[in-house]
Amino acid sequence: MQPIFYFMKRLHAYTGKALYINLAGMVFVSLLEGIGILLLIPMLSMSGIVGAEQPSMKLFGFTDLFHSVPKVWVLPLILLVFVLIMIGQGELKRRISIQNVKINFGFILHLRRETYRGLLQSNWDFFMKQRRSDFINALTTEIGRVNGGVTLTLQLLTSFIFTFIQVGIAFLLSPELTVFVIVCGLILTFFSKKFIHRAKSLGQLTIDLSKEFIGGITDQLNGIKDIKINMLEQSRLAWLQQMNGKMQKEQDQYIRLKTSSQFYYQMVSAVLIAAFLFLSVKLLGARIDQLLLIIVIFSRIWPRFTGFQSSLELIASIIPSFQSIIKLQEDCKAAVELNISDTPIQEQETLAFEKVIECREVWYRYNRQETQYALQDINLHIPANQMTAIIGRSGAGKSTLIDILMGLVTPESGQIMIDGVELTADRLLSWRRLISYVPQDPFLFHTSTRENLLLVKPDASDEELWEALEFARCAEFIRKLPQGLDTLIGDRGIRLSGGERQRLVLARAILPRPAILVLDEATSALDVENETKIQEALDRLKGKMTLIVIAHRLSTIQNADQVIVMEQGTIIQRGINDADHLSTSAIQSELRATN
Repeated sequence: MQPIFYFMKRLHAYTGKALYINLAGMVFVSLLEGIGILLLIPMLSMSGIVGAEQPSMKLFGFTDLFHSVPKVWVLPLILLVFVLIMIGQGELKRRISIQNVKINFGFILHLRRETYRGLLQSNWDFFMKQRRSDFINALTTEIGRVNGGVTLTLQLLTSFIFTFIQVGIAFLLSPELTVFVIVCGLILTFFSKKFIHRAKSLGQLTIDLSKEFIGGITDQLNGIKDIKINMLEQSRLAWLQQMNGKMQKEQDQYIRLKTSSQFYYQMVSAVLIAAFLFLSVKLLGARIDQLLLIIVIFSRIWPRFTGFQSSLELIASIIPSFQSIIKLQEDCKAAVELNISDTPIQEQETLAFEKVIECREVWYRYNRQETQYALQDINLHIPANQMTAIIGRSGAGKSTLIDILMGLVTPESGQIMIDGVELTADRLLSWRRLISYVPQDPFLFHTSTRENLLLVKPDASDEELWEALEFARCAEFIRKLPQGLDTLIGDRGIRLSGGERQRLVLARAILPRPAILVLDEATSALDVENETKIQEALDRLKGKMTLIVIAHRLSTIQNADQVIVMEQGTIIQRGINDADHLSTSAIQSELRATN
């Protein structure tokens, strides 16, 4: 139950006194319902079934309230009070229900926001070890289940308070009968433990299947082009059918568990009621009024016990979701690299870059349990306002080196120095403000060109946007789009060609006028014409900003001021792009090996 208490505390912190006002309202509704039961006493007396003077019908002089009323008006008055109580109870229930929805929906949005905040604050190393679809599943399905579990827990608490009130009233009417019902309910609860344990196991199975399903669907939709080209439609449909079978089996198991437990409760209830009625009549000689009380007590209290069991089973099935979200939040806290507040991010310690970036004896490996290093003893100088090219075979460590230079991952040992100042966690944000990044696989949001550009510089004018587009050689095709800058370019920019997407991403990267521009194999998939256009743009940037380029083609690095050759996580050659320092044949040989 600890995960449930954790989220109940979170709910308390979010709602404050509103939660307790609503709970108090629920208790008051229960009191009104209890008064409705008490009204049975004078109604039974008026019906002539039992006498008002019988001991079982007296309750602190409750019936005396009607003695001063003319007999002809007693029953109408009782019925009027009953109607007014029921109307008041209904109106109060309606208001409470509306407030509950506001609290529940607000809490789920709050929980989703806080979880997403934790993800955004986590470092890049955290994301490299996780599957993205698991995050999607957590932010949608699991948080929804958690909110449902919290709501169900509150309802269970309310039901418990209501039952406590009802038991108190029933105890005043007939202590012996009430004690018997309570004892039977506790016995039933004890024997239902196996159902609750099984429900929790099925809840974990539900999470696992949900992750597998969302992960598979996400991967396939991301790779839909490959599926179409390779005619994998039938196999993917077969995969979905297999997943459907697993989920159907899981649902069948849950329904069987639920119906079995309900059948068990119903069977035990019937036996207990029959046995109790038999004992009351044959052994205890119960009168008519006592039998009526037995029926009232069982009909009002016993369903609460069976309802408790059903609610506990459902909560048990949701507990794995509670644990899943708690673990995700804890993992995010362990991987936090910066704090995002509700106010605009404040600038960290200012980090100037005017001279050189240095790597000093940098070592890094993705898994500390393994002996293989992705980078080994890297010592490197990258001068400001020059172009440094990094080449090497796939797996040589080029992209890992770039990630370290941008502060996305932290070296296991060694230092990154910026003009002699070490790049530490408190300087990361300031450092990243100086950098723009163009990846090999360009990413664009499913929105317009304008909005994609404004993401990096929200206050940019149209003139600045077109200047960046002209610089990246993509203004011409943007003008030809139906709505120009405001044309929706589709998911990941699908309406554009590969070269157009790459140039648009370059325009976005240079719009904020960064001090450092990093291109990670940004031209490897382009044709000669598009590569030439990007190369021309880069040539115009030389001397104005620091360029760090990972490349596979000689044409891309032929104008570089410095070339770094990497192999198996180490630097095997370095020097300025000059025949006296780094032979052209060596570069060409390495480039041939990478292609």
